[in-house]
Amino acid sequence: MAEKKRVLVLCTGNSCRSQMAEGLINHFLGDRWEAYSAGTMPSRVNPYAMRSMEEIDIDITDHQAKSADVYRDRQFDWVITLCAEAEQNCPVFPGAANRAYIDFEDPANVIGSDAEIMAQFRRVREDMRQRLLDFLRAHSA
Repeated sequence: MAEKKRVLVLCTGNSCRSQMAEGLINHFLGDRWEAYSAGTMPSRVNPYAMRSMEEIDIDITDHQAKSADVYRDRQFDWVITLCAEAEQNCPVFPGAANRAYIDFEDPANVIGSDAEIMAQFRRVREDMRQRLLDFLRAHSA
């Protein structure tokens, strides 16, 4: 079997989008891709991100928010930024063969009831499942 491609997904806090993306990629494309996530200003993994992923049987409860600097010297086939702020503040990764920007709404910005917040996390998760995974499938060869 061919060696897996490696992808680093970045957002600002490494709390929602990039954590969800890492979980989705490793779960659905783990036979071809190895995903890592980080943030330009890491905070902590959002409990709503954990809950939204748990709903589709992906466990990210042991994930930790990490700085993009942790991966600066690693080799990646792709570095993908998931928000405008991370795209503007993304450090240079000398070992990255390719770079892409795929913007996703920040579900953590929703203010409302528990149900309203979860609904937004689900929307973003499903948007990622579609657009991000399709992008990586198209670049698997």
